[in-house]
Amino acid sequence: MKSYNIILAGVGGQGLVLTTKLICEAAFAYGYDVKSNDVIGLSQRGGKVWGSVKMSEKVFSPNIPAGEADILLALEALEGDRWSTYIKKDGLIIMNTAKIPPAHVMAEVEEYPQDIEERLAESFNIETMDASSEGKVLGSDKIANTFLVGMMAKHMEIPNEIWEEAIKNNVPSKYLYMNLRAFEIGYGRYAVNHTCD
Repeated sequence: MKSYNIILAGVGGQGLVLTTKLICEAAFAYGYDVKSNDVIGLSQRGGKVWGSVKMSEKVFSPNIPAGEADILLALEALEGDRWSTYIKKDGLIIMNTAKIPPAHVMAEVEEYPQDIEERLAESFNIETMDASSEGKVLGSDKIANTFLVGMMAKHMEIPNEIWEEAIKNNVPSKYLYMNLRAFEIGYGRYAVNHTCD
């Protein structure tokens, strides 16, 4: 049973709590011992938020030191950039390329970096998708994170049927079909696929 250290990073209002719960439930159902940090940060809409999930045969703490995360699930590009120091050299970043500019960018104090994806691809394996736009195509940008979970699931041992059951248990019925479809799309294809040598 392979262990995984996962960091989730985004901004308030993106559904990080639900995404963390979905990952934990799928891992537990597969037989992992699972520990997760509560979402930390400015959880009001637009504030920076992050959390962590550790899964293994036995886990004693949810804390993941810098440089020891296997996967970074970045719900927003700039937050993915901020948290990249937590990823192992051969780690994987799954990133939503949709941009939600923070307050200092909105106030024109700083510019939003335009080269995030390219810089991260120099040091890490990175797979990206404009999951927010893809969600709108299916009917709602609220399902953006499920694309990313599907992209991540392809790299893990947990079978699809367990992920799908976790989605069914945690998603409102009116969004269920869209979420299951988003998971399938994320699992089956990527908008961009960079692999480090």
